[in-house]
Amino acid sequence: MTPQVLAACLLFAANTYQLPPQALIAIMHVEGGRVGQSVGPNSNGSYDLGPMQVNTLWVPKLAKIWGTDRETAHRRVRDNGCVNIHVAAWILRQRVNDTGNLYKGIAAYHSYTPVHGNRYLQKVVVAMRRLGFLTADNRPAKSSAPQG
Repeated sequence: MTPQVLAACLLFAANTYQLPPQALIAIMHVEGGRVGQSVGPNSNGSYDLGPMQVNTLWVPKLAKIWGTDRETAHRRVRDNGCVNIHVAAWILRQRVNDTGNLYKGIAAYHSYTPVHGNRYLQKVVVAMRRLGFLTADNRPAKSSAPQG
């Protein structure tokens, strides 16, 4: 996946699900996955797939939505970077809707268990600072704000 394709996929997913692209980029940096990668097993027997490390617990629901079998859905999420990013953005949008704000949604993207979700959120905030998206006091950096 070229950087140009990656950027296009991230921007399209962010626009589709009305999310800041900076949040998706930071999550991808924290997750550290790659196209074609499967990491695990996790303690519950699931695996994490692709660049955004989408958990295989989502595969049955995705297969149903897509009208395909689980193996095909699994391969799409693992092996197609754009699909992986879009699925992650779809999950994050659900979590933001469930929790009422972006930061709580990012925590819930990882886990609804507060200790795990909050630890993950801190990693994403650190990544956003490191990438220049947030200042030290967690305000949006001027260079990352949309230009009008």
